[in-house]
Amino acid sequence: MNTASPEELRELFLFEDLDEEKLGWLSLCGTVEEYPVDGIICAQGDPAEFLYVLLDGEMAMSQNVRGHTVEATRTDRPGTYGGAVQAYLGDQIEQKYQHTLRATRPSRLFVLPARKFGKAVRKWFPMATHLLAGIFFGMTNLRRAVDQRERLTALGTITAGLTHELNNPAAAAARASAELGDRLLGAQKSLADLAAQGVDCTHLSALVSLRPALPAGPGTRRSPLEVSDAEDELGDWLEERGVGDAWELAPGLVACGVGIEQAEEVARAAGEHLPAAMRWLAEVMEVTQLQAEISEATGRITALLDSARQYSQLDRAPYGRTDLRELLDSTLTMLRRKIGPGVTVKTVYDETLPPVPVYAAELNQVWTNLIVNALYAMQGSGTLTIRTARENDNALVEIADTGTGIPEENLDRIFTPFFTTKPVGQGTGLGLDISWRIVADRHGGDIRVESLPGDTRFQVLLPLTEPAAEEPDQ
Repeated sequence: MNTASPEELRELFLFEDLDEEKLGWLSLCGTVEEYPVDGIICAQGDPAEFLYVLLDGEMAMSQNVRGHTVEATRTDRPGTYGGAVQAYLGDQIEQKYQHTLRATRPSRLFVLPARKFGKAVRKWFPMATHLLAGIFFGMTNLRRAVDQRERLTALGTITAGLTHELNNPAAAAARASAELGDRLLGAQKSLADLAAQGVDCTHLSALVSLRPALPAGPGTRRSPLEVSDAEDELGDWLEERGVGDAWELAPGLVACGVGIEQAEEVARAAGEHLPAAMRWLAEVMEVTQLQAEISEATGRITALLDSARQYSQLDRAPYGRTDLRELLDSTLTMLRRKIGPGVTVKTVYDETLPPVPVYAAELNQVWTNLIVNALYAMQGSGTLTIRTARENDNALVEIADTGTGIPEENLDRIFTPFFTTKPVGQGTGLGLDISWRIVADRHGGDIRVESLPGDTRFQVLLPLTEPAAEEPDQ
């Protein structure tokens, strides 16, 4: 039986962090299959019996949507996978392929039986499996709600845009979930290291009991200078006490709200094993932060659906004065893992700007649209600047990027429904149209755009005062 060796599997990004035992298990359970050009690897709707992982070649993923075949993605990257990707849910759902995979040139794939794959995921990553299952069923319920609303003609265009917008928080949750598994393993390893160093049960119990008493976040807002000072202070404190990777641990701990006071509590509990204890604490705090991101991302999905409902029930829409900084910071947090390491984010907030009367959930859609477009324009490298200010009787929110810019001939068309400069399958052309409707129609504001290569600025103007109530008919 032809299969892939553990060494070959380790070269794939999907399996690169697995240990020798797990790689050996995969090698024994899987096989290698070859497919010709246009060979169907798996077909949408068939029983999902295998997970397919690309070894070499190229394949395309497509879906049949109301009789139309839509190609979602095409890739030649080894390690890309498809097929029974929901096998970890077992019998909780009907296991059918949700997409069609087709070889676009001669290809070799590693084929793993779905039941064995699902059982292994549940055994190797139990907590991550529960989180992913929760996200899946949550998304299924949300999708069902969206499908019901499609029956309302007035929501046809909004539903199409909403489906596009749901991809951003869903992707953020998926990325955080994927990293969560690694962090959980790291925390377990760090705790095992403590035990291996001879830390007795009393000290281990004290450390574990201490974690819930530590802050779950940074607490009060701090300036970049204050954050830098806190990192230096904690780094010095750790280094003085023999923590070898003090300067690597300090930024993450400070971001989670850990300072000298909390570090001293850990020192009292850990005794002479402080270095290993701090490494364990850093891993655990990162797990907490990732869980918070997943919760916020799924909350944003619910908020987006609520926003769609507001278009058919305007009198019930939540409306009130809101601090724009909170909305912008929330959006940046949700999109943090979409912002690559080559992108620098700068926020310049006017501290004197008062709360603005807005539909908060809908404005979050606007910020998401503009920020995602800016990131796309920069292609992973540049500076994203978000600024708030007051302009006459309006609040101004400016989102600027250093990307390629918008061609002058397209500036007059970018808010037109279904107009997009993105490749087929990557944009619906509804994001800016929805943003315009939210700002202009719902808030009585305006969106301006200025663009040159290396300097594109979208400026959103929102009235600082609520519209005057209409006089009753005489």
